[in-house]
Amino acid sequence: MKTKKRIAIVGGGPSALFLFKRLIHSGISDFEVDIFERKKVLGAGMPYSQEGANREHITNVSGNETPELVSSVVEWLKEQPNELLESFYIDITTINDYKVLPRLLFGYYLTTQFDLLLQIASDIKIKTTVHYESEVLDIKYDAENKEVWLYTSQSKLKFDDVIICTGHSWPSKWEGKHDGCFDSPYPPSKLELNLNHAVALRGSSLTAIDAIRTLARKNGTFSTDEDGNINYTLNKESANFSIVMHSREGLLPALRFHLEDPHLSNDSLLTPEEIQDHKDNNDGFLSLDYIFQKDFKDIFKDKDPDFYQKIKHLNIEEFVDAMMELRIRLDSFQLLKAEYVEAEKSIKRQESIYWKEMLAVLSFAMNHPAKHFSAEDMERLHKVLMPLLSIIIAFVPQKSCIDLLALYQAGVLSIVSVGHESEIEPQEEGIIYKYYDEKNTLHSQSYRTFIDCVGQPHLSFKDFPFTSLKADKNVSAAKLRFQNNKIGEIALSKGDSSVEVDSQGNYYRTVSGISINDKFQILDHYGANNENIYIMAVPYIGGFNPDYSGLDFCEATSLHIVKSILGM
Repeated sequence: MKTKKRIAIVGGGPSALFLFKRLIHSGISDFEVDIFERKKVLGAGMPYSQEGANREHITNVSGNETPELVSSVVEWLKEQPNELLESFYIDITTINDYKVLPRLLFGYYLTTQFDLLLQIASDIKIKTTVHYESEVLDIKYDAENKEVWLYTSQSKLKFDDVIICTGHSWPSKWEGKHDGCFDSPYPPSKLELNLNHAVALRGSSLTAIDAIRTLARKNGTFSTDEDGNINYTLNKESANFSIVMHSREGLLPALRFHLEDPHLSNDSLLTPEEIQDHKDNNDGFLSLDYIFQKDFKDIFKDKDPDFYQKIKHLNIEEFVDAMMELRIRLDSFQLLKAEYVEAEKSIKRQESIYWKEMLAVLSFAMNHPAKHFSAEDMERLHKVLMPLLSIIIAFVPQKSCIDLLALYQAGVLSIVSVGHESEIEPQEEGIIYKYYDEKNTLHSQSYRTFIDCVGQPHLSFKDFPFTSLKADKNVSAAKLRFQNNKIGEIALSKGDSSVEVDSQGNYYRTVSGISINDKFQILDHYGANNENIYIMAVPYIGGFNPDYSGLDFCEATSLHIVKSILGM
């Protein structure tokens, strides 16, 4: 009798949800699944649970943008009791697939979907064991027998295949060592502080907006006047409270708008065969310029000929400069007001702001093959294109925008441009923030409360949590080869510690995280793929997968992994 394949999923958040969906919908049933989840519930993960959200926090993904699960968001909402909906101020008569939800409510939806998938698995006789409140402490690989052993505080279990889906992680840096210093705004309950002084935030991303919404509600009140305007008033005991965002170039992220294709696909994108053909003729590298031309610029020829004429002769650097020029020149909050009007018009008319949508498509399309960029192109991506992408495709919800504008009008919220060389000096209480402004003048400002809001960091190889895999050299630091050895040689001669040269004279740059292949299998120190261990934990593969695309990333990645595990 053939033994069923044993599959373990480490982590039970959104990544595991979409992976499990792929497994049970594969049409194959000769396997068993064990799911190890650190918390008491599945599906929600960090972003959609109390670890990452309070009731004031909103998703930046609507129902129609959520990859297909058992039931749609709207279908699920219609089945919920009025008490639950009313507690989140949801009017079921006005809800539709284009609305965003409170993150905690969306987390309940994801948990319910996982429960439904577990029932489907049971119905089709796929044995599934969920290990709640069970953290995997280590993973060890038996290469001789091709077995993977998982270690928890309660057990040691053997599996044929393991997929690491551990999700977000914020290593401790200042928090707990310096009063008033927070490594991230999560869990947000820790920011429910009555404060009577200025608070410094590093960053102006969605992570910063999470911190702002929590702090604002603890230290003041939002109200609506007779003209429908939202105003903000400080509490008496917080009369000196304010929030200062410190952001490169002093920029705010852009707002949600109507997406023509909510799942960021496009029939005109490069096929895997076209990408492979290009690599075969480019020394094995995928060119950033090539993918920018084919997966962005060329698509406008038919969709928006006028825009194409404006950009057809621009390279990446020139395009980014052109798009950023207006954002840098205008006051950030004035631009936010203008973009709010533009986004409202886009949503009301269901008309996309096409160039912004195609930037999101480009970011998603290049994420998977980015591991084939040269070291030079990956550096260009991070230094040139990613700053624009991170701003434009943040998709800030309209309600969050209204909060920001109300706080700005009340004189409570401001933004400071800190350039690229800012420095944080922790003190016994709080920090000293050192930065240069646009005129290259050095500023040194002390704050009693500081929150790092740069978002999920790309973690390094040394941060990888499963020590046996590192000790046995089953995983390796992610590295990219220089296409032009001279550039690598110059970088190494200048003392760049991330650059090294091998015995054949090839130069490499170490990037964040661990190395993986196109199937998301881990690679060992010799570059060989491990056929039994996969990873879709974003913090540890960020060097090869630079774009954080949320649920779409989970959906796309799960397909590659399940096809490989089940031999589809």
